Amino acid sequence: MLIAVVVLSTLGCGGGGDRATARSTPTPTATAAPAATPEATPTAKPGLRLQRIGRFSNPVYVTAPPGDRRRVFVVEQGGKVRIVRDGQTVGRPFLDVSGQISSGSERGLLSLAFAPDYRSSGLFYVYYTATNGDIRIVEYRRASAERADHDSARRVLSVSHPASNHNGGLLEFGPGGLLYAGLGDGGGGGDQHGARGNGQNLGTLLGKIIRFDPRRRGDRAYTVPGSNPFVGRGGVRPEIYAYGVRNPWRFAFTPKGHLVVADVGQGEVEEVSIVRRKGTNLGWRVWEGRRRYSSGESAPGHLPPVIQRFHSDGNCSITGGVVVRDPVLSALRGRYVFGDFCRGVIESARLNNGRARGVRETRLRVDSLSSFGEDARRRVYVTSLGGPVYRLVPR
Repeated sequence: MLIAVVVLSTLGCGGGGDRATARSTPTPTATAAPAATPEATPTAKPGLRLQRIGRFSNPVYVTAPPGDRRRVFVVEQGGKVRIVRDGQTVGRPFLDVSGQISSGSERGLLSLAFAPDYRSSGLFYVYYTATNGDIRIVEYRRASAERADHDSARRVLSVSHPASNHNGGLLEFGPGGLLYAGLGDGGGGGDQHGARGNGQNLGTLLGKIIRFDPRRRGDRAYTVPGSNPFVGRGGVRPEIYAYGVRNPWRFAFTPKGHLVVADVGQGEVEEVSIVRRKGTNLGWRVWEGRRRYSSGESAPGHLPPVIQRFHSDGNCSITGGVVVRDPVLSALRGRYVFGDFCRGVIESARLNNGRARGVRETRLRVDSLSSFGEDARRRVYVTSLGGPVYRLVPR
């Protein structure tokens, strides 16, 4: 297994399976960054357990439309979106784009985001790798509550991607109803793209978190808000919200609207960073975590991560992460939960004032941990690339 490649290539090599185990001896081996303060007790009390909601084909994300308390939507890497309604998996897919995508390794259908006004507009967006390798964000409209209108597809954004790995993958609507997307650095190893790599190159969308309004405006497929940090700067893509990332497989928002980015590392360090200011530079390819990766190069004003996880401790590909808002999960409420594809142990941290405190492990482990997600009730889900999807519930 090539550890330098992020989540989905690791996912293809990892030991998948229908197993979620409660560990009797939680011994944390991963080390938090110096900014993180570990607690004496590494387990969450009262207990938690994983309740399986179904088994799917390479599930990589879970979400739900705003206000829909009956349905959960599961994204399968191969190109289908499945619905779990009232606890039962619906036979017919909500959407099937398997004929339009390249799937396998880190490619495929990687996420889904419902528009904030989905109830009235019926609009939603998917992020996938096209058959030619491009990264595409495509808008669809629903035909019914459980069926998308395939003929409504409208390409919002397409980005040329030179390699099969580091495809990024998350779409999420954030504060102000704007759509955020995480794009990898173009793939290969070490971001060997151009003189400084794509991560530090503000002229490309690769290696970036971008922010935009995906709705069509006249002849424009999407619009960029004037509040974006690089609007009006020559030679810079105005869609960029943050830069210097290697492969931001998953990110999340705190209740204050700050961006929590889990960025998969090259060969030694996995990292979680808190972006509190637009235009933030997260440092790649100059820095891997808090370790210098490229000598003789600079990353102006780069922000170090608040949590690090090391490959020497058995980690290989960080899987973020959501801030728990489910009121029944008292042990985790308000905490950021995350894990690693190889170790599979679900961890949590309290994020406050740009720091991570009380970093601790739960007793829960998921094989081939590929993603976290939420439904419309803010219930938290965990996916295993091996097939099962679980919901976090009290013991």
